[in-house]
Amino acid sequence: MPNIDPQRLPAHVAIIMDGNGRWAKQRTLSRIRGHEVGTESVREIVKASKKLGISWLTLYAFSEENWRRPKHEIKALMSLLKRFLKNERNEMLDNGIKFQTIGRIHKLPEIVQKTIQETIDATSKNEDMVLTLALSYGGRQELADAIQEIAKRIESGIVRPADINEQLISESLYTSRMPDPDLLIRTSGECRVSNFLLWQVAYTEIHISPTLWPDFRKADYLRALENYQRRERRFGATGDQLTV
Repeated sequence: MPNIDPQRLPAHVAIIMDGNGRWAKQRTLSRIRGHEVGTESVREIVKASKKLGISWLTLYAFSEENWRRPKHEIKALMSLLKRFLKNERNEMLDNGIKFQTIGRIHKLPEIVQKTIQETIDATSKNEDMVLTLALSYGGRQELADAIQEIAKRIESGIVRPADINEQLISESLYTSRMPDPDLLIRTSGECRVSNFLLWQVAYTEIHISPTLWPDFRKADYLRALENYQRRERRFGATGDQLTV
């Protein structure tokens, strides 16, 4: 079992949950079955995060590009999402977990939007951990939406072009009230960020796990956290400067 220092945990962990389809294919099962088993990993990682004291957990659940998938798979994913939120709502309430989403939520089916809002409302007063699902999310799309919002504010005279800086951009993103991730985990061995939190991961530590998401459980998560704790986060400084 990895040796985790509770004093050096990341405040915010983001995860690209990749490999559901390949997991199913390896077992000659439907892709939908892979997604279903993947929700068991979600459940375990959420519980582990809460127990460890992780304050923010953000999961890449459905990308803007995922709308290109076959209609029957999208329909099944939306149904699975709705069922997951309903089934886990009481668990969130019992464990002080606040639920929220980022992305172009208006593109989701209305019944799914309703379930999302009900879960957000029900958990709004929880303070122990924030669970964020990125849904219909894309990093480039987020930046485009932020630029449009800033442009509107310039047009109305609220903001001047000279006022545009990193802080203003960050405040205009979907994640405006969230800290940047300290650790980004990607499962399935793929070494890319796939349009996820492009602005926010500028100084995030990245851990690539070879494990497919449906098999990614607490032991894999602890290994990622242990790997994170071995890193030296310099943010542009030198190692010597950090020890001064």
